Amino acid sequence: MSFDPATLVYNADGLIPAIAQDATSGEVLMMAWMNQEAVARTLATARVTYWSRSRQRFWVKGESSGNVQELVEFLFDCDRDCILVRVNQTGPACHTNRRTCFFTAVRSGAEVELMQPES
Repeated sequence: MSFDPATLVYNADGLIPAIAQDATSGEVLMMAWMNQEAVARTLATARVTYWSRSRQRFWVKGESSGNVQELVEFLFDCDRDCILVRVNQTGPACHTNRRTCFFTAVRSGAEVELMQPES
């Protein structure tokens, strides 16, 4: 049975949230948006492709930074309205040059920065 990206549930803007997770460590790296074409491109190329809401264009993770996400596994949730891409991440995933976009925690009511940018 082949997969059809049209069977996923997209929001009113035609987008679906996509969470990137390191395939080896299980660490959550980032969240971005995909549309139906980004899903199709990701599956066809094994290079994770997102839709930039601010630039209104596709972006292949790492196309300018070299911090590539190679697709290992493509999953979606039970409601078909959220994607999990398990990836092999080269370099930092965050545009701030950190391993993950999730580097700030709230502990005892205060913000705590958990990691510094990579050199």
